[in-house]
Amino acid sequence: MIEKEEVEELCKVIEINKKNKFKGKLKVGVDLGTSNIVLVVLDSRNKLIAAKSCKSKVVKDGIVVDYIQAVQVVRKLKLELEEELNTTLDVASCAIPPGIHKSSIRIIENVVESSGFKVSVVLDEPTAAATVLGIKEGAIVDLGGGTTGISILNGSKIIFTADEPTGGSHMTLTIAGYYNIDFDEAEKIKIDMKREREVFVIIKPVLEKMAYITKNFIKDFSVNKIYLVGGASNFKGIEEIFNTITGIKTERAKNPHLITPLGIAKNC
Repeated sequence: MIEKEEVEELCKVIEINKKNKFKGKLKVGVDLGTSNIVLVVLDSRNKLIAAKSCKSKVVKDGIVVDYIQAVQVVRKLKLELEEELNTTLDVASCAIPPGIHKSSIRIIENVVESSGFKVSVVLDEPTAAATVLGIKEGAIVDLGGGTTGISILNGSKIIFTADEPTGGSHMTLTIAGYYNIDFDEAEKIKIDMKREREVFVIIKPVLEKMAYITKNFIKDFSVNKIYLVGGASNFKGIEEIFNTITGIKTERAKNPHLITPLGIAKNC
Protein backbone atom coordinates (compact mmCIF):
# COMPACT_ATOMS: atom_id res chain seq x y z
CA MET A 1 0.00 0.00 0.00
CA ILE A 2 1.23 3.49 -0.88
CA GLU A 3 1.48 5.54 2.29
CA LYS A 4 2.00 9.30 2.31
CA GLU A 5 2.25 11.19 5.61
CA GLU A 6 0.80 14.34 4.05
CA VAL A 7 -2.30 12.43 2.94
CA GLU A 8 -2.69 10.98 6.42
CA GLU A 9 -2.46 14.50 7.82
CA LEU A 10 -5.06 15.72 5.34
CA CYS A 11 -7.43 12.99 6.47
CA LYS A 12 -7.05 14.03 10.10
CA VAL A 13 -7.41 17.74 9.28
CA ILE A 14 -10.77 17.05 7.62
CA GLU A 15 -11.97 14.71 10.39
CA ILE A 16 -11.29 17.12 13.28
CA ASN A 17 -11.57 20.37 11.32
CA LYS A 18 -8.01 21.28 12.28
CA LYS A 19 -6.37 24.56 11.21
CA ASN A 20 -2.60 25.09 11.02
CA LYS A 21 -0.87 28.43 11.45
CA PHE A 22 0.25 30.25 8.33
CA LYS A 23 1.96 33.33 6.95
CA GLY A 24 1.63 34.85 3.52
CA LYS A 25 -0.64 33.94 0.66
CA LEU A 26 -2.69 30.79 0.50
CA LYS A 27 -3.78 28.62 -2.41
CA VAL A 28 -6.71 26.29 -2.76
CA GLY A 29 -7.42 23.08 -4.63
CA VAL A 30 -11.06 22.38 -5.52
CA ASP A 31 -11.99 18.79 -6.31
CA LEU A 32 -15.49 18.27 -7.72
CA GLY A 33 -15.93 14.56 -7.13
CA THR A 34 -18.89 12.30 -7.79
CA SER A 35 -19.45 11.62 -4.09
CA ASN A 36 -17.69 14.54 -2.40
CA ILE A 37 -16.53 18.08 -3.04
CA VAL A 38 -13.20 18.74 -1.32
CA LEU A 39 -11.35 22.01 -0.76
CA VAL A 40 -7.70 21.84 0.33
CA VAL A 41 -5.80 24.94 1.51
CA LEU A 42 -1.98 25.10 1.34
CA ASP A 43 0.57 27.82 1.89
CA SER A 44 3.15 28.84 -0.71
CA ARG A 45 5.44 25.99 0.39
CA ASN A 46 2.67 23.40 0.07
CA LYS A 47 2.23 23.07 3.83
CA LEU A 48 -1.27 21.90 4.67
CA ILE A 49 -3.28 24.65 6.38
CA ALA A 50 -6.90 23.50 6.29
CA ALA A 51 -9.42 21.43 4.34
CA LYS A 52 -13.11 20.69 4.14
CA SER A 53 -15.19 18.00 2.50
CA CYS A 54 -18.89 17.82 1.76
CA LYS A 55 -20.96 14.96 0.35
CA SER A 56 -22.50 15.94 -2.95
CA LYS A 57 -24.24 14.52 -6.01
CA VAL A 58 -23.65 17.46 -8.35
CA VAL A 59 -21.21 15.54 -10.56
CA LYS A 60 -21.90 12.36 -12.50
CA ASP A 61 -19.26 10.58 -14.58
CA GLY A 62 -17.05 13.68 -14.47
CA ILE A 63 -19.82 15.98 -15.68
CA VAL A 64 -21.47 18.71 -13.58
CA VAL A 65 -25.17 17.82 -13.60
CA ASP A 66 -26.33 20.45 -11.07
CA TYR A 67 -24.44 23.68 -11.71
CA ILE A 68 -26.25 25.84 -9.16
CA GLN A 69 -25.86 23.33 -6.36
CA ALA A 70 -22.18 22.83 -7.23
CA VAL A 71 -21.54 26.57 -6.93
CA GLN A 72 -23.47 26.76 -3.66
CA VAL A 73 -21.47 23.92 -2.08
CA VAL A 74 -18.06 25.27 -3.15
CA ARG A 75 -19.01 28.80 -2.04
CA LYS A 76 -20.24 27.50 1.33
CA LEU A 77 -17.00 25.61 1.97
CA LYS A 78 -14.98 28.64 0.85
CA LEU A 79 -16.81 30.99 3.22
CA GLU A 80 -16.44 28.56 6.14
CA LEU A 81 -12.70 28.27 5.57
CA GLU A 82 -12.29 32.04 5.23
CA GLU A 83 -14.13 32.65 8.49
CA GLU A 84 -12.19 30.01 10.39
CA LEU A 85 -8.83 31.14 8.99
CA ASN A 86 -9.73 34.83 9.27
CA THR A 87 -8.51 35.56 5.76
CA THR A 88 -9.73 35.64 2.18
CA LEU A 89 -9.13 32.80 -0.25
CA ASP A 90 -8.81 34.24 -3.73
CA VAL A 91 -6.94 31.76 -5.93
CA ALA A 92 -7.80 28.15 -6.65
CA SER A 93 -7.02 25.34 -9.06
CA CYS A 94 -9.34 22.60 -10.26
CA ALA A 95 -9.02 19.40 -12.27
CA ILE A 96 -10.71 17.37 -14.96
CA PRO A 97 -11.02 13.57 -15.10
CA PRO A 98 -9.58 11.42 -17.91
CA GLY A 99 -11.59 11.29 -21.12
CA ILE A 100 -13.84 14.24 -20.32
CA HIS A 101 -15.36 16.11 -23.27
CA LYS A 102 -13.88 19.56 -23.93
CA SER A 103 -17.28 21.21 -23.44
CA SER A 104 -17.32 20.05 -19.81
CA ILE A 105 -13.93 21.53 -18.95
CA ARG A 106 -15.13 25.12 -19.02
CA ILE A 107 -18.16 24.23 -16.90
CA ILE A 108 -15.92 22.93 -14.10
CA GLU A 109 -13.84 26.10 -14.28
CA ASN A 110 -17.01 28.22 -14.24
CA VAL A 111 -18.20 26.52 -11.06
CA VAL A 112 -15.01 27.48 -9.26
CA GLU A 113 -15.03 31.04 -10.63
CA SER A 114 -18.70 31.53 -9.78
CA SER A 115 -17.87 30.50 -6.21
CA GLY A 116 -15.60 33.53 -5.83
CA PHE A 117 -12.20 32.16 -6.84
CA LYS A 118 -9.78 33.21 -9.54
CA VAL A 119 -8.77 29.99 -11.29
CA SER A 120 -5.00 29.72 -11.62
CA VAL A 121 -4.88 26.42 -13.48
CA VAL A 122 -7.11 23.61 -14.71
CA LEU A 123 -5.12 20.39 -14.76
CA ASP A 124 -5.98 16.76 -15.33
CA GLU A 125 -6.60 14.55 -12.32
CA PRO A 126 -3.83 12.01 -13.16
CA THR A 127 -1.24 14.80 -13.07
CA ALA A 128 -2.60 15.86 -9.69
CA ALA A 129 -2.36 12.31 -8.37
CA ALA A 130 1.14 11.81 -9.79
CA THR A 131 2.29 14.96 -8.00
CA VAL A 132 1.37 13.46 -4.63
CA LEU A 133 2.53 9.93 -5.39
CA GLY A 134 5.81 11.16 -6.87
CA ILE A 135 5.67 8.86 -9.89
CA LYS A 136 6.90 9.37 -13.44
CA GLU A 137 6.16 5.99 -15.02
CA GLY A 138 3.24 3.57 -14.93
CA ALA A 139 -0.53 3.65 -15.05
CA ILE A 140 -2.69 5.62 -12.64
CA VAL A 141 -6.12 4.03 -12.36
CA ASP A 142 -8.70 6.32 -10.76
CA LEU A 143 -11.65 4.34 -9.46
CA GLY A 144 -14.17 7.11 -8.98
CA GLY A 145 -17.82 7.31 -8.17
CA GLY A 146 -18.98 6.86 -11.73
CA THR A 147 -16.04 5.79 -13.88
CA THR A 148 -12.80 3.87 -14.09
CA GLY A 149 -10.23 6.32 -15.46
CA ILE A 150 -6.84 5.22 -16.76
CA SER A 151 -3.83 7.43 -17.47
CA ILE A 152 -0.45 6.16 -18.61
CA LEU A 153 2.68 8.12 -17.74
CA ASN A 154 6.01 7.99 -19.52
CA GLY A 155 8.78 10.27 -18.28
CA SER A 156 6.27 12.29 -16.22
CA LYS A 157 4.19 12.94 -19.35
CA ILE A 158 0.72 11.51 -19.85
CA ILE A 159 0.73 9.63 -23.13
CA PHE A 160 -2.73 8.05 -22.93
CA THR A 161 -6.00 8.65 -21.06
CA ALA A 162 -9.39 6.96 -21.18
CA ASP A 163 -12.30 6.13 -18.96
CA GLU A 164 -15.30 3.85 -18.89
CA PRO A 165 -18.57 4.06 -16.89
CA THR A 166 -17.92 1.64 -14.04
CA GLY A 167 -17.30 3.06 -10.58
CA GLY A 168 -18.41 3.27 -6.98
CA SER A 169 -22.04 3.89 -7.90
CA HIS A 170 -22.10 0.53 -9.70
CA MET A 171 -20.85 -1.12 -6.51
CA THR A 172 -23.68 0.53 -4.59
CA LEU A 173 -26.24 -0.67 -7.14
CA THR A 174 -24.89 -4.21 -6.83
CA ILE A 175 -25.25 -4.07 -3.03
CA ALA A 176 -28.75 -2.63 -3.36
CA GLY A 177 -29.77 -5.48 -5.65
CA TYR A 178 -28.20 -8.13 -3.42
CA TYR A 179 -30.06 -6.96 -0.30
CA ASN A 180 -33.13 -5.60 -2.11
CA ILE A 181 -32.71 -2.16 -0.54
CA ASP A 182 -32.61 1.39 -1.90
CA PHE A 183 -29.46 3.14 -3.15
CA ASP A 184 -28.89 5.35 -0.10
CA GLU A 185 -29.11 2.42 2.31
CA ALA A 186 -26.74 0.41 0.11
CA GLU A 187 -24.28 3.32 0.10
CA LYS A 188 -24.20 3.28 3.91
CA ILE A 189 -23.39 -0.42 3.88
CA LYS A 190 -20.67 0.09 1.27
CA ILE A 191 -18.76 2.65 3.35
CA ASP A 192 -19.23 0.81 6.68
CA MET A 193 -15.73 -0.48 7.38
CA LYS A 194 -17.10 -3.03 9.85
CA ARG A 195 -18.81 -4.76 6.91
CA GLU A 196 -15.89 -4.49 4.49
CA ARG A 197 -15.31 -8.25 4.14
CA GLU A 198 -18.99 -8.92 3.61
CA VAL A 199 -19.26 -6.12 1.01
CA PHE A 200 -16.08 -7.15 -0.78
CA VAL A 201 -17.55 -10.52 -1.74
CA ILE A 202 -20.69 -8.86 -3.12
CA ILE A 203 -18.89 -6.22 -5.20
CA LYS A 204 -16.05 -8.45 -6.37
CA PRO A 205 -17.54 -8.82 -9.89
CA VAL A 206 -17.56 -5.03 -10.24
CA LEU A 207 -13.93 -4.83 -9.12
CA GLU A 208 -13.03 -7.56 -11.60
CA LYS A 209 -14.74 -5.61 -14.38
CA MET A 210 -12.66 -2.54 -13.43
CA ALA A 211 -9.52 -4.64 -13.66
CA TYR A 212 -10.51 -5.97 -17.09
CA ILE A 213 -11.24 -2.41 -18.25
CA THR A 214 -7.75 -1.46 -17.15
CA LYS A 215 -6.20 -4.49 -18.84
CA ASN A 216 -7.91 -3.64 -22.11
CA PHE A 217 -6.80 -0.03 -22.10
CA ILE A 218 -3.15 -0.68 -21.27
CA LYS A 219 -2.61 -3.76 -23.45
CA ASP A 220 -0.80 -1.81 -26.19
CA PHE A 221 1.55 -0.02 -23.80
CA SER A 222 4.57 -1.02 -21.76
CA VAL A 223 3.32 -0.62 -18.18
CA ASN A 224 5.32 -2.06 -15.32
CA LYS A 225 3.18 -0.82 -12.43
CA ILE A 226 -0.41 0.21 -11.70
CA TYR A 227 -1.33 2.73 -9.01
CA LEU A 228 -4.90 2.72 -7.70
CA VAL A 229 -6.44 5.97 -6.47
CA GLY A 230 -10.00 7.24 -6.02
CA GLY A 231 -12.59 6.52 -3.36
CA ALA A 232 -13.81 3.30 -4.98
CA SER A 233 -10.37 1.72 -4.48
CA ASN A 234 -10.69 1.86 -0.71
CA PHE A 235 -11.08 -1.90 -0.23
CA LYS A 236 -8.42 -4.25 1.11
CA GLY A 237 -7.60 -6.95 -1.40
CA ILE A 238 -8.42 -4.96 -4.52
CA GLU A 239 -4.71 -4.93 -5.43
CA GLU A 240 -4.71 -8.72 -5.70
CA ILE A 241 -7.62 -8.63 -8.14
CA PHE A 242 -5.79 -6.20 -10.40
CA ASN A 243 -2.54 -8.15 -10.03
CA THR A 244 -4.22 -11.38 -11.10
CA ILE A 245 -6.24 -10.01 -14.03
CA THR A 246 -3.71 -7.56 -15.51
CA GLY A 247 -0.55 -9.49 -14.62
CA ILE A 248 1.01 -6.19 -13.53
CA LYS A 249 2.12 -5.26 -10.04
CA THR A 250 -0.52 -3.06 -8.47
CA GLU A 251 -0.37 -0.75 -5.47
CA ARG A 252 -3.25 0.97 -3.70
CA ALA A 253 -2.97 4.37 -2.07
CA LYS A 254 -3.97 4.81 1.56
CA ASN A 255 -6.87 7.28 1.84
CA PRO A 256 -7.15 7.12 -1.97
CA HIS A 257 -10.01 9.62 -2.13
CA LEU A 258 -7.70 12.41 -0.91
CA ILE A 259 -4.78 11.87 -3.30
CA THR A 260 -6.23 13.93 -6.15
CA PRO A 261 -7.57 16.86 -4.03
CA LEU A 262 -4.16 17.33 -2.44
CA GLY A 263 -2.46 17.18 -5.82
CA ILE A 264 -4.85 19.78 -7.24
CA ALA A 265 -3.92 22.20 -4.46
CA LYS A 266 -0.20 21.56 -4.90
CA ASN A 267 -0.45 22.56 -8.55
CA CYS A 268 -2.28 25.81 -7.79
